[in-house]
Amino acid sequence: MRSILILGAGRSASSLIRYLIQHAPEQSWRITVADKDPSHAAMLVAEGPAVATGFALDATDGAARAALIAKHDMVISMLPAFMHLDVLKDCLALKKHVITPSYVPDALWSMDAEFKGAGLTVLNEMGLDPGIDHMSAMRILDRIRAEGGRMEAFESYCGGLVAPESDDNPWGYKFSWNPRNVILAGQGGAAKYIRDGETKYIPYHKLFRQTVRVAVEGFGDFDGYANRDSLKYRSHYGLDGIPTLLRGTLRKAGFCEAWDAFVQLGCTEDGFPMELDSKADWSAYIDAFLPYCQECGTRGNLANYLDLDPDGEVMRKLDWLGLFERHHPIGVSGRSPAATLQHLLEQKWKLGPADKDMVVMWHRFRYAVEGQHQTIHASLGVIGEDTIHTAMARTVGLPIAMATKLLLNGSITDRGVLLPLKPVIYEPILDELEGYGIRFVEEEVEA
Repeated sequence: MRSILILGAGRSASSLIRYLIQHAPEQSWRITVADKDPSHAAMLVAEGPAVATGFALDATDGAARAALIAKHDMVISMLPAFMHLDVLKDCLALKKHVITPSYVPDALWSMDAEFKGAGLTVLNEMGLDPGIDHMSAMRILDRIRAEGGRMEAFESYCGGLVAPESDDNPWGYKFSWNPRNVILAGQGGAAKYIRDGETKYIPYHKLFRQTVRVAVEGFGDFDGYANRDSLKYRSHYGLDGIPTLLRGTLRKAGFCEAWDAFVQLGCTEDGFPMELDSKADWSAYIDAFLPYCQECGTRGNLANYLDLDPDGEVMRKLDWLGLFERHHPIGVSGRSPAATLQHLLEQKWKLGPADKDMVVMWHRFRYAVEGQHQTIHASLGVIGEDTIHTAMARTVGLPIAMATKLLLNGSITDRGVLLPLKPVIYEPILDELEGYGIRFVEEEVEA
């Protein structure tokens, strides 16, 4: 019997847990799901009481966390990204393999030799984006190189969105993953990419103004904006000399222009608490970011300050959120502008009981073979089952679960800090994902 510990049972963990429970009898697995909310953990393991247990854990309690890790053969960390490093240090000290869906923190690369020396695998970026994006890209890139192709451009975009049949608000968006990450998306440094040999930087306050229109066959048109530092993946992907490389995020067309209003106002700032009473209304929240204008009115003042058409689509989206309503109390106090805004959006962008979400991913590969230029578009679209087993939960959780099986069964033998970039990882996982309806459609287009 091999034991697996899952730390954190948030929105993206449901399909991971279900897969592990379903495969536990044949694989001789015993699963523990540890979460700060024991009732939520218990709910997620309810279909497999013989093989899975829910457990109450405050993951910030280092002693309790380490004691639980020590009792298991491997660890899957589904905690917020800022908590991973403490978990990884525990796993190194206690000699446990570990998988996370999150980006590799810089501090972890310096620990690579220590994990190798301990005979341990730390498999990161193993979810959707990052995760499926890496694996699907590497499968096609490796095939192009095997055919003698020379890469000229690679672009990749991904978005967690609302399914068309559940799209009933002007923003075209509902939360299917951590709302805080949505509110703070793009912060923490300038986005960086390369286009036709020129390195480009987009600071946060310009990020949602420099978008491109991405048309995905069968799913519609989207806004694409640059995501973090695309250039660090040049060496990972074997594309050091490529003239164009960009990784980005998708939102429904028109979303980014409206979201930029929040960015320009300062509503996504997270570094200070607001001195607003919980009984204050949302107009007072918006007024706090606007120049004083007694006669303007909040709505008119905002439209004038941001140079927005009072009758345009951006203002229609802001109206729908109720931001200019009087006598509609905020309901929270002492929070940052971003956290205060999050409180509103969690109410307005909540998946309804019958709603479904959607994940869309799109890659563009341009390359030359024997002097001939060719282009491939590869697209993925996944609709969620329900509000528990969402498209986001399936596309984040299933690759992690499948990688867990590979690691425990000895199919992954590399040690140290890894990304899912080698065929030994991506081939079996992408093949198995197709059986769950998660598959890419490729199209050759004119270069």
